[in-house]
Amino acid sequence: MATVGRRRLTVLLGGPERTRVIVVLACVLALASADAATVGASATALRQSLHINNADVGLLVAVTSVVGAVGSIPFGVLADRVRRTWTLSFAVALWGVAMLLSATAGSFGSLLLWRLCLGFVTAAAGPAVASLVGDYFSSAERGKIYSYILTGELLGAGVGFTITGDVAALSWRAAFVILALVAFPLAWALYHLPEPVRGGAGVLAGAETPSEGTGSPATTAVHAGPLHAAAQVDDPGADVPSVTDAQRLAAERGVRPDLRLAARVGRERMGIISATRYVLRVKTNVALIVSSACGYYFLAGVQTFGVEFVRGQYHVNAALANVLMIAVGAGAAVGIMAAGPLSDAWLRRGKLPARVLVAALAALVTVLLFIPALLTRSMLTALPYVIVAAFALSAQNPPIDAARLDIMPAPLWGRAEGIRTFLRTMAQALAPLLFGFISDYIGLRNTFLLMLAPLAASAYFLFRALRTYPRDVATAAVVAVGASSPGGLQAGGQTMP
Repeated sequence: MATVGRRRLTVLLGGPERTRVIVVLACVLALASADAATVGASATALRQSLHINNADVGLLVAVTSVVGAVGSIPFGVLADRVRRTWTLSFAVALWGVAMLLSATAGSFGSLLLWRLCLGFVTAAAGPAVASLVGDYFSSAERGKIYSYILTGELLGAGVGFTITGDVAALSWRAAFVILALVAFPLAWALYHLPEPVRGGAGVLAGAETPSEGTGSPATTAVHAGPLHAAAQVDDPGADVPSVTDAQRLAAERGVRPDLRLAARVGRERMGIISATRYVLRVKTNVALIVSSACGYYFLAGVQTFGVEFVRGQYHVNAALANVLMIAVGAGAAVGIMAAGPLSDAWLRRGKLPARVLVAALAALVTVLLFIPALLTRSMLTALPYVIVAAFALSAQNPPIDAARLDIMPAPLWGRAEGIRTFLRTMAQALAPLLFGFISDYIGLRNTFLLMLAPLAASAYFLFRALRTYPRDVATAAVVAVGASSPGGLQAGGQTMP
């Protein structure tokens, strides 16, 4: 059965090398989310063992997020400058060490210290994964690829809520040890991944993946064998510029780019200050950052206090609460798996803002469905609403992550993700602490109802991004083509102004 399952997975993902990369990157996100979810699932045990309250539990998660936000900036720079697979491997090995030390903490203060260390090294994941996805896989399928990789994030959260959560009911220290032991073989697997050519060439094209650069010198990628193309990199910083399907579609539609903004990216490497200025001048990116912060703000509260809310609101025990969270996680997994391919399909049919539109519609549905789920006290009544809401909440992420690669020049992918992670995480870092603090006074149910406001704001900013996305895509296309051709981006036989 296991062999058959591996074969089917390999066919689904497009070959053994693609499967290897996707699974390893998914495991990186899974480990990070499993750790965050384990803290929430261990809340009761932590309170009893260390004599703390909900606000203290929220503080544990918040400090990890804040330090991770700070660490995302230097790791973003590294993702654009050095070998990403080795950097990520080293960071994951340090995750394991920090998790082991967390398990030995004898007081709240020492646990908080090791969580600070853990938060910094986990910051390597976001920038490195975003940059690697852009260079391993073609633009036509990045929504789908993100669906596969982000499924790992959900599975990790499920492991944190259930398996290690059940272990934490007996010993929260054992739960952290289990996670730590997973980190070391994952670090080994990352170290042995080939480093892909930079520039968005998509060196791991599947057998049925449409070629992005056929007939176009500006977009032709090396496909003389996936591993050969990925591994033959003497200079990890070398660029192979490539435009994406969305960028090419913008050119065909005659969308006018922001030439002043495009001129800020030259052949020379941009420093972190100039890169930050560029990233924050891309209006769509700012809207996506704000929307993502609002969505993750709510999600951070769910991860930390979701199990306790289910137990108190619907009057179920811890074991059943964890099982119900699995059902919710299954709905979220389906949402992730469906949204990426759907946005890719709409884009191939000529719907330029497809990726942002799918995310915006999903965000709106999320808000509408969580309202009845939070108001009812019947688990059977709430469960369908919660499952579909989880479907819609998770469906936003793959198309948004793919869209960010469309609006950013490839040489800035790592720093753009680092800057985005910094701003988003700083905005959401207070969520667990604020959830815990407010819930101590008004209860978890009223707290979750109050926190629907950020979810509504998330949908609002995504709909705003629909207006700016085409121009920002066209601007990124000018940068990509300008890096390899002085003639500008050709659309319909004419040079785009």
